[in-house]
This record gives sequence, C-alpha cells and structure tokens, in this order.
Amino acid sequence: MIFKDKYNLNNRESRFLLKKSIVALIHSASRLEKVNTTFPQTKTIVEGMSVSGISMDDIQVILNLKNAYQYVLKVSNDEKFDLSIACKINSFISYNESLEWGVLRTGQVGIHGVDYIPAIPIESMVVSTIHNILDSEMSWTYKALKYMYYAMRAQLFWDGNKRTAIVSANTIMMLSGVGIVNISEEQLENWNQLLTEFYETNNDESIIQWTYDHCIHGIDY
Repeated sequence: MIFKDKYNLNNRESRFLLKKSIVALIHSASRLEKVNTTFPQTKTIVEGMSVSGISMDDIQVILNLKNAYQYVLKVSNDEKFDLSIACKINSFISYNESLEWGVLRTGQVGIHGVDYIPAIPIESMVVSTIHNILDSEMSWTYKALKYMYYAMRAQLFWDGNKRTAIVSANTIMMLSGVGIVNISEEQLENWNQLLTEFYETNNDESIIQWTYDHCIHGIDY
C-alpha cells in the first residue's frame, strides 16, 4: 500500500492552490452537514455578502470553515502539524456549534448509523498517534489521509470531526506541497458507504485507496 505523492509543489504554488480552492473545499465540507447552499450561494457567503433564504446555522457552518482555512493559510512552513494545530482548526470549525470547541472531548459520543463507539481520547495517546503517522516512511499524501481517517474515527472533538479532519489533512498537504483533498458532493454517497465500513472495521485500506484515486487535486502543468 505505497502511494506516491501525485503532486510536488513549492510553497508558493501550494498556498496558491489552497487559496484558489477554498470555496470548493468549503462547499464540499458544508454538504457533510447537510447545508443546502448552491456553489454560487456558498461563494457569496464566503465573500461576506448576504444570501436570502439560508438559515443562520448554515451560514455559520460556512463562515466557520472560511475562518478555519484563513487560519491554515497563516500557518508558517516552519511549523509542523500537531495536536495544537488540530485543536485550533476545531476551535474555528465548531465555534458556537458544540459544548466546547478547540479541546479534546471529555465525554462519550456515538456516531449516527454505526454500532462502533469511539473511546474518550487521551491526549498523550493522540499526540503519540499523530507522531507515529507523520514520522512514518510513507508519502505525505498517504500520511495526510491516514491522519484524516484516524481523526474522524477517533472523534477527537465534541463536534465538527469530519470537517476538522479534512481541513487538518489539507494543512498537512499544504505544508508538504502535495496538493489538496476534496470529497465533492457527487462523491458523497460512495464515500459515506466506505466511511461506515471503516468505522465498523477500523480497516482504512479501501477508503484511503478510494480517496487517493478520486479526491486528490493539484496544479497540472
């Protein structure tokens, strides 16, 4: 299961790509929360203008994602992705949405539609898992996806786990110049099926392979 990086971008290209892709990334991630805006409506909200007929809750989801990506673009290349960055991303994504935001959850949660119940995260074990993933010999694309699915299944935070994990994966990918990951609206049915299987079995091979094949984007010269 060796995945090569599909892209090898310099810092300027990498940040340019993420910046250009922000509306698409926000639109896709907001669909995970059943936000029903069209792409043009999402773009209008991201640009700071009002759209009629959209609930305040849906607008909050979009603006929270925008704030998370704006934070990511300020992360310097000298920094290495770690739990503190993941917590910071969650603090933007879950702002005003959950019991607490930006901290590991301290109570039990369930995942809708699956029997698997994630354990309450222990900080030292989360830190160790992140180190093990990011210090492995695999490609940066693989490491970003491995972390993304680990964080989703572990349900590290009270809320916004899928969105936080995707933004975190894109942070890892931006810092290492390997493109972006975006699960589009059209891909959600397939992806949700694979995600349910992964939650129940803890075998991430199929979902990582599928995501690598279909959801990695970059700059093609």
